[in-house]
Amino acid sequence: MIAQPYHIYIERTEPAKNMARFYAMQISRTLFGEACLTRTWGRIGRRGQSKMHHFESEHEAVNVFLELMRQKGNRGYRPRPPSRKLA
Repeated sequence: MIAQPYHIYIERTEPAKNMARFYAMQISRTLFGEACLTRTWGRIGRRGQSKMHHFESEHEAVNVFLELMRQKGNRGYRPRPPSRKLA
């Protein structure tokens, strides 16, 4: 079982460059007990692409998760701002 939930959804938008991208990651367990890091990325509003990475330990998966978060943060990805509700 995963010690704590690891999942994130971040976006990078630059209207001047017509850029609207998302990046999502989560760590879960496979049926065989391996830690699995699933990454999904693409243009906001589209399905995007996915890739799964399997690890023998949760510790390895968390290290990759944190390194990817750092890289994406350096490239300008940020959590999505809360949406405003219209009255």
